[in-house]
This record gives sequence, C-alpha cells and structure tokens, in this order.
Amino acid sequence: MAGNTKRPTGRDPVATPAWRGAYGGHGRLSDVSERSDIPTTPAADERLADSAFLRACRGQEVPHTPVWFMRQAGRSLPEYRKVREGTAMLESCTRPELVTEITLQPVRRHGVDAAIYFSDIVVPLKAVGIDLDIVPGVGPVVAEPFRTRADLERLRPLEAGHVSYVTEAVRLLTAELGGTPLIGFAGAPFTLASYLVEGGPSRNHEHTKALMYGDPQLWADLLDKLADITGAFLRVQIEAGASAVQLFDSWVGALSPVDYRTRVRPASEKVFSAVAGYGVPRIHFGVGTGELLGQLGDAGADVVGVDWRVPLDEAARRTGHAKPLQGNLDPAVLFAPREAVEEQAAAVLAAARDVPAHIFNLGHGVLPTTDPDALTRLVEFVHTRTAR
Repeated sequence: MAGNTKRPTGRDPVATPAWRGAYGGHGRLSDVSERSDIPTTPAADERLADSAFLRACRGQEVPHTPVWFMRQAGRSLPEYRKVREGTAMLESCTRPELVTEITLQPVRRHGVDAAIYFSDIVVPLKAVGIDLDIVPGVGPVVAEPFRTRADLERLRPLEAGHVSYVTEAVRLLTAELGGTPLIGFAGAPFTLASYLVEGGPSRNHEHTKALMYGDPQLWADLLDKLADITGAFLRVQIEAGASAVQLFDSWVGALSPVDYRTRVRPASEKVFSAVAGYGVPRIHFGVGTGELLGQLGDAGADVVGVDWRVPLDEAARRTGHAKPLQGNLDPAVLFAPREAVEEQAAAVLAAARDVPAHIFNLGHGVLPTTDPDALTRLVEFVHTRTAR
C-alpha cells in the first residue's frame, strides 16, 4: 500500500494561500457560490479518497498512521496569536479568510494528515440568536440560561443562510487543501445543553442534571432541538466540502452509562443520522468517556475518539473491536523531553497494534503553551515509526 499512496503533507497545497492576493485577508467575502475566482482542484477528490486519514476512517490499509490534533491545534502557534490579535473568538469564526488562515496554519507547520475546521461549538447557537459570548479565560457564557419550557422558543431552526460564512470558509479551505481532508465539527447536544442550562462552563453540571431528572420531557425536547441544529450545522460543512465530521461531547463524561443511554444518546443518534446519507466518516469524541466508549460508537459514529485515560487496546475491547479508534496521547506529555514524548507515543502506537484502524491524536486538545516544535516532531515520529 505504501507504494500506491503518497502522503499529503499539506505543505505544498497551502504554502501560499491563493485567497491572500484576491481578498487581502480582510473583511468578509460575498457568497462564494457566486464567485468565479476561487481556485479549484479537479484532482482533489481522487487524492482525498486515497488519503491516509480517510482510509483509516474506513478501516482500510494505510501507508502510515495518520495524525491530526484536536481543539484548534493552531492556538499554540505564534502565527495564530498574531493573526487573532485584537479579534474576539466569535468574530474570528465569522471571517472566512481568517478561518481559512487559522485552519491552514497547523497543516503548514506540522504536516498533519487532516485539517480541523476553525470554529467553536457555540457558533450555531449564536447563529440562531442565542445571546452568548466567549469570555477569555472562562469560555462560553450565556446571558439568560435555559431553565423553563418557554426557553425552548429561543431555539429556532438553523438555516444555511445563518452561517453563510461557514460555507465560504469551507470552500476556500478545500480549494487550498487539495488532497488534505478537512474535518468539520460541531458540539453534541448534551454539551450544548449544558452550556445553555448552566449559563457557562460547570464542574458539576448541577442545573443540567436537575433539569434532566426533574423535567424529563423538557430535557428531551431541548436535546431534540439541539440535535436538529447540530445536524444542520454539520450538513452545511459537508455540503460545502468537508471530508469528515467530528461530534465533540466535551462534558458527556459527567454521565453514567444508563443516563447516557436513556437521556442523551437518542439525540446524538439523531445528529449522526442527519448526515448518514453523505457517506463521509463520522467521528465521536468525548472527555472522560471510558465507561461510554461502546455507546459512543453505537450512537452512529464510524470512528470513536478516545481520551488518554483508557489504553487503545482496552478501548478496542470496549467497542467490540468494531470501530477505528482515534487518540490518545496525553496532551501534557508534550511538555516532557523529546525522548519521553517519543516513548509515550510509541506506547500509544503499540496499544493500537490490533485495533481495526488507528488515527493518532492527542487524548484531548493541544494545550495553548505547548511548544509547536514538539507537535511537528511528534507528527514526524508517528509517520516514520508506522511507515508501511
């Protein structure tokens, strides 16, 4: 297989972004669908189909274990901080040229096998009119938390026109990335509900669980609406050109298996069903979900993401050896000396030896103070170590 597939490093297609000259990197574009000057790559579909990342998602033989990094990997880069300077997070997510630049930065710098679309899980909520902001050092903060049935009326359906900037950015990105896949993403219904009900990040999710147990019908209706919004958000990204999607359920590890199965999983299943017809790989990831791994796969995912707390061989057992797995180096390991990082990465690769297929990633997002060179070296190590 190694002789049939050339690894798409991402460096050539994105070395000089074509949109820089055309758009100057400022302001917003008009509707991309109406422009004729956006570069296209006719051979991209063939290169994408044979990319190491998409082959691994399908459980096929690969020339090397593919690598990408979660949670805005570019945020550890000085070029990311420079381009974001003076621009709030939510505003950054609505500027197609800026989204394109930030998404491409880790691909250029590290040579990863896939790009993750730069956005935030609360973007679709903001798009449908929820009054919220991302407060530096805190996270998403909702002005009026959801607590009653009347609050449901504030969640209107998401239409493509609400997030036209996403369509523009994805089309710009896919043109630049060529044979490097773009991963779209969204927050899962439980995590979005937690932010809405708590009003922001929470350690114990006490208001969320109080609603879940105290008014089961309202809880089910809230998650059902959020599933519709999330599914629509993923469809926008896929229809614009995303090659895969990942559903992030950041807080779902706070639930017991029975609560997840009866009170949450149906909404996640609805999201995955909403994009099943597109044929793109669907990845499901949550933090602290060791006891839920089998159910994360059963909810409709093609690939299950695993955090650093469960070895991949055990994760394979818990998922019935039925799904490709993604993960799962502890992000804090990257602060250790190079030899220690490689030792731990080798242990992850060894644990993945008998899984159906493996996509190397961290067990959560890149920490902001991570040395970018450590990430670049890690990509090279995994590629070299696993070359077929």
